[in-house]
Amino acid sequence: MSMIRDLRAAVRPTRQRTHAAADYETTRDPFSTSAVVDCAVYREGRRVSDHVTPNEAMARVRADGGFAWIGLHEPTEREFSDIAREFGLHPLAVEDAVHAHQRPKLERYDDTLFTVFKTIHYVEHAELTATSEVVETGEVMCFTGQSFIITVRHGGQGSLRALRHRLQQDPELLAKGPSAVLHSIADQVVDGYIAVADAVQDDIDEVEIEVFSGSATAAPGRTAGPGKASAPKTGGSARGGDAGRIYQLKREVLEFKRAVAPLLRPMQLLSERPMRLVDPDIQKYFRDVADHLARVHEQVVSFDDLLNSILQANLAQATVAQNEDMRKITSWAAIFAVPTMIAGIYGMNFKYMPELEWRYGYPMVMIITAGICVAIHRGFRRNGWL
Repeated sequence: MSMIRDLRAAVRPTRQRTHAAADYETTRDPFSTSAVVDCAVYREGRRVSDHVTPNEAMARVRADGGFAWIGLHEPTEREFSDIAREFGLHPLAVEDAVHAHQRPKLERYDDTLFTVFKTIHYVEHAELTATSEVVETGEVMCFTGQSFIITVRHGGQGSLRALRHRLQQDPELLAKGPSAVLHSIADQVVDGYIAVADAVQDDIDEVEIEVFSGSATAAPGRTAGPGKASAPKTGGSARGGDAGRIYQLKREVLEFKRAVAPLLRPMQLLSERPMRLVDPDIQKYFRDVADHLARVHEQVVSFDDLLNSILQANLAQATVAQNEDMRKITSWAAIFAVPTMIAGIYGMNFKYMPELEWRYGYPMVMIITAGICVAIHRGFRRNGWL
């Protein structure tokens, strides 16, 4: 298996594990009772107002043009009700945005597109165990209208603050309107999927090498990511521990799959079907996002299949190991049966026993007993049972 490690180290360069999204800062002011993280009006790709309420932002858009971008973090129903009423959001979409835990989707309500994205964050761990949490999920929901985009974020990761700053530095793109913001959010989410897929691939490779090599040391040439210890793990629990780790990894991959798979159809619609709310120039960029998402989906499906194969191989190894243990136990039981049988015969206290009155009878019986045991032991060794 050292050859397998060397080949893996040579073919795939060492990767530094990264988070699913680069920015995990808390964007909601803990001293504020408002769920609004940021609210601004953009005209011709430039931010033209600061520190305005959603109602004031929409009033300025109606008066002077442009579009409003309102960002919220985990709003309550009461906090969101005024915004929903001002922007004419559909009650069903509002309910989904407030209560969260939605599957990725794209829905159209009158003149508003409602999009749900699942954000994925890779959880750094010093050692992969049967209880390790590998991925955390959050949600970003977007209400996209002709003159506004409202983003509602749930969870501690997937901050959009850095994305907003990047877009403000590209007025030409931001001038395309709310659909440009929607595309950028989709692109950031899918880029996060790619980073998490790479990190999960490393975990699967580690488990695979340990299962098939029988050793619990990590492959040489691998570099632990931030917060990960590179110290070798102790062996000995591979039979039971590996199965638990593989199963836990399968559960985390399933969580990953639930975020990726449902998003394929919405990205296909945004990239292929003409929509009045999506700028034609921006729609071309959605094709690239859809392509990246399809690649990640293929990776996640392959992860699931590979983990199934690794789990089956691990169970087969455990069965083989149990069979070997049983053969050893059976062999030693057969060896010890010989002196047990002879001792049982001479322990029946008959008056006339073979060589009972002979001076060398006892040593002779012991020699014969030892000879039979040695012969049986050599036979088992020759057949590979011991």
